Amino acid sequence: MKNVGKTNLKPNYEKFAKASIRELFKDFNITTTGLRQTQVQKMRNKFGPNKLTDNAKKSIIRTILGAYITPFTIVLICIGLVSFITDVVLAPPGERNYLGSGIIFGMVIISGTMTLIQSLRSTKAVEQLKTMIKSVTTVKRANGIQKIPVDHVVCGDIVQLSVGDMVPADIRLIKSKDLLVSEASLTGESYPVEKNHLQSKKTVKSETDYENLIFMGSYVTNGRAEGLVIATGNQTLFGGIAHSASITSTETNFDLGIRKTSYLFIKFTVIMTTIIFLINGLTKGDWLEALLFGLSVAVGLTPEMLPMIVTTNLVKGATKMAKGGTIIKNLKAIQNLGAIDVLCTDKTGTLTQNQFSLNHYLNWKGTTDEETLKWAYLNSRYQTGFNNPLDQAVIDAAKPEVKAQAANYQKVDEIPFDFERRRMTVILKDQSQRHYELITKGAVEEMLEITNTVYSAGSLIPLTIEIKHEILRQVSQLNQAGLRVVAVAHKRLATAPNTCSVEDETNLSFIGILSFLDFPKPTAKQALSALKSKGITIKVLTGDNAIVTKAICQQVGLRVTGIVSGENIDHLTDQELGPVVTQNNVFIKLTPQNKRRIIKALRKNKHTVGFLGDGINDVPAIKAADVGISVNSAVDVVKETADVILTESDLVILKHGILIGREVFGNIMKYIKATASSNFGNMFSVLIASIFLPFLPMLPLQILLLNFIYDLSCMSIPWDTMDKDYLERHKKWQVNSISKFMVWFGPTSSIFDITTYLLMFFVICPAIVGGDFIHLTHPNQMYFIALFQSGWFIESLWSQTMVLHALRTDKIPFIQSSASAVLTIITSLSIVIGTVIPFTPIGKSLGLTAVPGSYWIWLVVTIFSYLALATIVKSTYIRRYKGFI
Repeated sequence: MKNVGKTNLKPNYEKFAKASIRELFKDFNITTTGLRQTQVQKMRNKFGPNKLTDNAKKSIIRTILGAYITPFTIVLICIGLVSFITDVVLAPPGERNYLGSGIIFGMVIISGTMTLIQSLRSTKAVEQLKTMIKSVTTVKRANGIQKIPVDHVVCGDIVQLSVGDMVPADIRLIKSKDLLVSEASLTGESYPVEKNHLQSKKTVKSETDYENLIFMGSYVTNGRAEGLVIATGNQTLFGGIAHSASITSTETNFDLGIRKTSYLFIKFTVIMTTIIFLINGLTKGDWLEALLFGLSVAVGLTPEMLPMIVTTNLVKGATKMAKGGTIIKNLKAIQNLGAIDVLCTDKTGTLTQNQFSLNHYLNWKGTTDEETLKWAYLNSRYQTGFNNPLDQAVIDAAKPEVKAQAANYQKVDEIPFDFERRRMTVILKDQSQRHYELITKGAVEEMLEITNTVYSAGSLIPLTIEIKHEILRQVSQLNQAGLRVVAVAHKRLATAPNTCSVEDETNLSFIGILSFLDFPKPTAKQALSALKSKGITIKVLTGDNAIVTKAICQQVGLRVTGIVSGENIDHLTDQELGPVVTQNNVFIKLTPQNKRRIIKALRKNKHTVGFLGDGINDVPAIKAADVGISVNSAVDVVKETADVILTESDLVILKHGILIGREVFGNIMKYIKATASSNFGNMFSVLIASIFLPFLPMLPLQILLLNFIYDLSCMSIPWDTMDKDYLERHKKWQVNSISKFMVWFGPTSSIFDITTYLLMFFVICPAIVGGDFIHLTHPNQMYFIALFQSGWFIESLWSQTMVLHALRTDKIPFIQSSASAVLTIITSLSIVIGTVIPFTPIGKSLGLTAVPGSYWIWLVVTIFSYLALATIVKSTYIRRYKGFI
């Protein structure tokens, strides 16, 4: 085990598994009290923080290259090189022009720098969001037991684990009790595996097969353990897998939508630019110019700003959500959050306050009985497994004389709570009487199954059917008042069992019942009403029984359409479960797998499902949901699994996050649909111009500049607002709606492009230059072309930019709905800059020229006509397809 001290070597798992605990402590030079502070610092200096890190230098280089080397910039660089060769290298000394190629390379630098800045900002924003979610673990060090951040764990630390804890590093177990660990992230196996602290004697095929080793990335589903950290960070087994980049995430609806949209754009671009290239090459004879023009059209018509617009929207949305108490772990979850139409939630802590108080402690006759409280207190006082608020309520309610009796008992063993048995047991030694007590507390129905006698007036009597019915009647009465009820029972043992197991939970004596009150949240009723008004259906998934769940639902104003139990679900096939989960909205006495099946069935029914939970039993459902939601107070594994973390378990906060998700999605779709329709219209216009014009309608560099200015204006879209009525209903990513949008609004813009062609070619240009194009001298033809291209350049910029205001809303622009100040200012500046360029020396070097005064009158009429027609087409489109953005 000497290689444990070598920083860059993986641990020798076989040696750690086969070593005795004594050898382990000697090798790490520690005692049972844990590391001293000086040792902690030495270990951290040697192995670094307990984080999974990539090579920082590589990451920075990759980010820079990704920003500056894109399909868009590669085409720009190629065109820039051709421009440099033709205008500088091959040009006579007195005619060399550096401006054209300089502008192109300048566009590459500006575009790349903007992308890089946004990429770094988004990375920083995500890291800041992650710091808001605190994951801690319990360690034993020389200065005592303490909770520390997971990334502060070092090799040699002694870590204590219980149900729901993430395993913070690779660990050799030194103590364990009824330990089950889920290693799904490492092995893919969904069922937990048994682990223990015994020294291994066998040879295994895989490190995970060692029963005394547990690994980072796994979590405790049952029992408790104590172990010695043998590897941290990238040196762990999980770190090696993550570092190899072999882990692929599941494709979300968001990923699928972006991918299909990109394919749609690429398909249109490739087909149309190929046709445009061939037509220009055949009609004009200059194949190099036709190629450059085709490439420029491809760049100009490709929404290369889509990744930046999407990322900016997501980061802005995540930051806004964080201020409202919703922390996004996975940025792509924002869109899914806004698309939720079914929200599944537990009632405890969501509909109720999760602050239990003990109301009654009764014997089987329904009379207050101190014996019931005594045995319940002993059970709660000595259990060390699942952190249950009911136990804390019992401890808080116990009287001093009851607490004083606990000193007479010594804990021997326990059987932790699990969601199948729905109970937990402790075994105590009565030091005064020298015998043992097995005390069990849990759900009433499950407790009655393991009891055969009942305490009555200080003696034991048989648990008859009549007594069972009386107990259940009392429970039902308490449940109807919204009280949660558990039972307590016990069995006296002459000797302590060698090993305590579930099989010992038989033939117990029923002592009594305890009822707990958890008041509904004051905000629950209002929040449920608000979510319903936003088109979201609420379904309650709980482990409680039907009566208490129904009572709570009535108190918070949730109408129960049907109640289904976990036992019923177990008898249904997946196909039979489909209509059941749609028709009913309350599901009771559920196991973790029941919850997972409900979520999967809802998703199969084409719903976008969110699941809100905070317990380890919620992990399967959180994983199965489109959006897994938890709270910052949840156990580590739940927070690790969830996509969204709420700072408080409050549906009001969640509703706020959902609305922001819808706003983010709306702004993304604004860019996609406006750009798609504009680009399709431009393609169609260029195709018509290529067929009928004796020259290019616009030079390659002019197209690139036009596209660059338009893209700058689009960067303000993430700061735009959405109309309130848009936020009232969930939206889903539908790629077919984008193609419909293109077909409807693309040709609308082409009408005015073609009108511009006709006016410039037959009216304005002949009037200014002095004749028809074919009858002019070469210098005048060049002036004619420059004037024509300037007219279309300005009209294209104005129409593309102004139509953003028409297509950003389903209302009448500027009258019924106005853009944000940021969008209005940026689009106005873009129009001003683009309009001024033809009048400058820069414009002249680009082949542009000043346009006459008569052109401006026509331009204003054209833009107003375009906006009016777009609004009319929009109304028809909305009536036909029942939606817009």
